[in-house]
Amino acid sequence: MQKTEWFKRKFPIIEDNGILPSIIERLSGTPARIEEITGKLKPALLTLKQKDKWSIKEEIGHLSDLEPLWLGRIDDFVQGLSELRVADLTNQKTHTANHNATKIKILLQRFREQRQQFVHKLMSLNGEQLQTSSLHPRLKTPMRIIDLAYFVAEHDDHHLASIREILLTQRGIL
Repeated sequence: MQKTEWFKRKFPIIEDNGILPSIIERLSGTPARIEEITGKLKPALLTLKQKDKWSIKEEIGHLSDLEPLWLGRIDDFVQGLSELRVADLTNQKTHTANHNATKIKILLQRFREQRQQFVHKLMSLNGEQLQTSSLHPRLKTPMRIIDLAYFVAEHDDHHLASIREILLTQRGIL
């Protein structure tokens, strides 16, 4: 099954803020899903690189690397900025972090703690803040906080699918 490249993805505008609790639930469950997938894997598999793609540890580290961006973008909404802060589309932080040298337990804990901050920040927003809109710098579309939350949840799942792809390839299924 072919996975659409992240930068080719399009994202719908979500009209109903009543869906946000479900998206938050999905976001808060990402650390547990990663732990479930990786919990019994051999250390060598966690650092295995296929072609020019990231290893499992690098995929997890990348999710953690982006948490400050997501938190910052919530601040951008709250401050009423017309455009959200720009992401490093080269992912330099992930490429230079050497996540493969970090114990999986530390990577998982770091991501869990950072994601809890993001979820708590989302849950603390009021109705007026949820209505604010800012331009996404790469997509050039207006987003509200619910759209950002959905975007982050989709980003999580994109990288979880990449982890599963590594596992399936190793088992000879792909």
